[in-house]
Amino acid sequence: MTVRDEAPQFLPKAELGNLFAVLQRRGYTVIGPRIEQGAVVYEPIDSVDDLPIGWTDEHGPGHYRLHETGDGAHFNYVVGPIAWKKYLFPPRVTILESTKRADQWHFENPQPEIPKYAFLGVRACDLAAIAVQDRVFMSQQYTDPIYQQRREQALIIAVNCTKAAPTCFCTSMNTGPRCRSGFDIALTESPDGFLIETGTNTGRELIGELNTTTATTDQNQQAETICRQTTAQITKRLDTENVHDLLLGNLNHPQWDHLAERCLSCTNCTMVCPTCFCTSVTEVADLSGDHVTRDRHWDSCFNPAFSYIHGGNVRNSIRSRYRQWLTHKLASWIDQFGTSGCVGCGRCITWCPVGIDLTEEVAAIRDGAVINGSVINEESA
Repeated sequence: MTVRDEAPQFLPKAELGNLFAVLQRRGYTVIGPRIEQGAVVYEPIDSVDDLPIGWTDEHGPGHYRLHETGDGAHFNYVVGPIAWKKYLFPPRVTILESTKRADQWHFENPQPEIPKYAFLGVRACDLAAIAVQDRVFMSQQYTDPIYQQRREQALIIAVNCTKAAPTCFCTSMNTGPRCRSGFDIALTESPDGFLIETGTNTGRELIGELNTTTATTDQNQQAETICRQTTAQITKRLDTENVHDLLLGNLNHPQWDHLAERCLSCTNCTMVCPTCFCTSVTEVADLSGDHVTRDRHWDSCFNPAFSYIHGGNVRNSIRSRYRQWLTHKLASWIDQFGTSGCVGCGRCITWCPVGIDLTEEVAAIRDGAVINGSVINEESA
């Protein structure tokens, strides 16, 4: 739980470059938003000039575009196709190496250097997603050492949203749009600069090296107004009441067939999702056959081969694969980890080629569905 026990500070925009200098002196590689291939993505950045200054994004089901605004805002975008899990839970990693020497195989676990990342621009929904993956990979029952080492090294500089997209539904999931926990530093951008809140001692130490001033009453009120206005922009809703029993109790609802007629099983939704963690393991030999690596790589429950078990595929149809994804994300994930697997970021809606909107699909299943023996919305069924 992040605790903000000091008065917020204010950093003029002209001083933001000093934050990069402080982070770099401390050995951090800054990962932040930049524009590449027509999208805002999270990649290594060296200075303020790499940020998408004066650009914003436009979202819709199966639709994403960037527009230049010229307003000088540094973080006036929502989310792009890249989630922070790329840096905490890498898309591909070697987990075992084996080498043949003198007719004997020798096995060793790779010990790569752990990167020291400073994440700049983390939104509230993505803070929630990181917290979800913390529960998946750092639980008492199972700890993934690769994730844990990267997570413990990471510094998180969050940014409160100053705009919302039509695909955002973080308010339904109680994850945003304001950053409330899980950060070292949180920024709220205004035309003149950034209101700064700190959540950890590390964050306070960093801010102590910057030329900040105690935020004035007007600056605090302006930041509060920005957060309220952003919240008011969110119009999409996901009714989460009884959603666990709704989905698991209506596995033969006709909406699953309707979904299967549209879904391409392309895996886009799982690739852009900040919490999905399906993986497969492959063993790759060199040309001599004397060196073999065991590699873990991202996979998706939408891939037919992912459900291949003991000579057969248990989910041959798109219907069964989409149902597996949605019921896991919103229902059985709760049974496993005590929390929903959805944070309301809307990425799966934006980056679905055919514009499938999970909030609308859940609403359609709710119509005429049965929960605990009672029919819901019987008149519309």
